[in-house]
Amino acid sequence: MIEGRLVIVRGAGDLATGVILRLVRAGFRVAALETGKPSAIRRTVSFSEALYDGSATVEGIRALRLAELPERWSPGDPVAVLEDPGCALLARVRPAALVDAIIAKRNLGTRLDMAPVVVALGPGFTAGVDAHAVVETNRGHDLGRVLLSGSAQPNTGVPGLIAGHGAERVIHAPRAGRVEPRCAIGDTVAAGDPVLAIGGEPVPAPIGGVVRGLIRPGFQAERGLKVADVDPRCVREHCFTASDKARAIGGGVLEALLMLGTP
Repeated sequence: MIEGRLVIVRGAGDLATGVILRLVRAGFRVAALETGKPSAIRRTVSFSEALYDGSATVEGIRALRLAELPERWSPGDPVAVLEDPGCALLARVRPAALVDAIIAKRNLGTRLDMAPVVVALGPGFTAGVDAHAVVETNRGHDLGRVLLSGSAQPNTGVPGLIAGHGAERVIHAPRAGRVEPRCAIGDTVAAGDPVLAIGGEPVPAPIGGVVRGLIRPGFQAERGLKVADVDPRCVREHCFTASDKARAIGGGVLEALLMLGTP
């Protein structure tokens, strides 16, 4: 018997972590399922880091890497993070709800029959077909909106604008290789300053700002992988709390769970 109103969240990157923060504060028990080698860049606000370090704390809420979900639970207990990309845990527990927060822009195997309430984030899902509700993830007027029919806006392939900057605020690996950081999350850089090196090749900041995301040192990146981002607003504190986007999406998920009568 698993105690608590359990919500399984697929993914534990920064947007998934924003969802988890909302759910935990609303009284839900949450377990996050991740791949063995997450590639989050906003590592200071991603519970996926627990898979590397054993634990991670975001906004005062702690997550622990566990091999199995404990039966006993009390409010305030750490969030469980399990290496389980295929949702094998569902063969042993029956959650009240499941949230697909992988943000893969496509469905990686989430189905309506996985839980009494299934919520999915962003493009790749159709409400009523592979999830009971879909939450809009595209920046703009509808960010965080709950859809009970139809799909979220299509993937544009272009990051949303922040302070007038879109694609140029995100750094992708120019080649495959091992990541070697040249600065840290929270550092301020000017355009052209080295942010990291990949396979020995320096990668400069495309714009000036604060380094908000930087993939884990030593990560073996594939060419084209998102490896860092620079926030032109230059507010260092933003690097260490959930983003406005993550909080809006988390609010949408909470609304969907309550609207759909999560037991």
